[in-house]
Amino acid sequence: MKKIMLLGSGELGRELTISLKRLGCTVVACDRYENAPAMQVADQALVFDMLDAEHLRAHVKSVDPDLVVPEIEAINTQVLLELEAERTIVPSARAVDLTMNRDRIRDRAAELGLPTAKYQYAENLDELLQGYREMNLRAVVKPVMSSSGKGQSTIEAGDEAGARAAWHHGVENMRGDRPKVIIEEFIDFDYEITLLTLRQKNAETVFCPVIRHEQVDGDFKRSEQGTFDMGALEAQAQNMARQITDDLQGYGLFGVEFFVRGQEVIFSELSPRPHDTGLLTLYTQNLSEFDLHARAILHLPISDITLLRPGACHTINAEQASDSYTIENIAKVEAIPQVEAMHFNKPSAYPNRRLGIVFAPDAPTAELARSHITITYS
Repeated sequence: MKKIMLLGSGELGRELTISLKRLGCTVVACDRYENAPAMQVADQALVFDMLDAEHLRAHVKSVDPDLVVPEIEAINTQVLLELEAERTIVPSARAVDLTMNRDRIRDRAAELGLPTAKYQYAENLDELLQGYREMNLRAVVKPVMSSSGKGQSTIEAGDEAGARAAWHHGVENMRGDRPKVIIEEFIDFDYEITLLTLRQKNAETVFCPVIRHEQVDGDFKRSEQGTFDMGALEAQAQNMARQITDDLQGYGLFGVEFFVRGQEVIFSELSPRPHDTGLLTLYTQNLSEFDLHARAILHLPISDITLLRPGACHTINAEQASDSYTIENIAKVEAIPQVEAMHFNKPSAYPNRRLGIVFAPDAPTAELARSHITITYS
């Protein structure tokens, strides 16, 4: 049907590749390392640094895809903006460029009138300290280009030593070549949600049932769907998600994140692609977020999105670095009724790298299943 060039080949890319292959597509999976999860199921694999403009441009020209589908943040988005005149970037080059830079998408959300945390930017240590003093509150410092909580720190008001350390941590762990951080008010929220938002070419924007998630040090660890009720707040979140995704344009699935505090819904972040918290939809929905993204970018009709069962998940993360590891006790986990384990088959481990996930009917069962898992390193 279509040739897809997938920029990013982790566990999300692998599931998207499977969904695209089921619809007859040819997939060329790209990443910076060999044998990435999506490469194991794709038609072709390319290993290169997608931040390198020359390499990215040359590989796109060589592959000559119908669709370029970004799946990670570490991509030279300027090249995608240049290439959009001659080929389709999913969901759009502008959407990818804005959302892969936290400052740009945060500014755009504020311009649209969406409620956000108070924030400032800093491009050097002195600017960070000045902004931190002016805000005079508990704050989160994170690079404008990063993912999975990399480079993120939380500092209390008045802790200048902590602010200095946060600058260095942010710059050392950023993605790309922009030494810039966002200093953001720490929202003492009740919970966080992801609203999977689907923009379609030939139909209205639709939403998956809302997902509540938990992060540790800025990185997703647990999520649940169909186990709670937001009431009227869900419609508020949907209206906000529709507003910002309509502004970004393009077609496909967006993961829009919000903080919920009392009766407030506060915009947090946005990903123009399947979201890690939405891995749970492989267990809960008739069409997973990957199935939905594939259909939307191919302009195929989506008759309905149905929650088949409630569910929860818990990630399996590495504790140390190793070129070889084994996830133990999967059989013990699978023996628990209605529990499923997924191994991402990444070729190596490093601290906090997501290596797998467990799905269960509820959060306590997911927690129990995860407790059975051990990882051995060699």
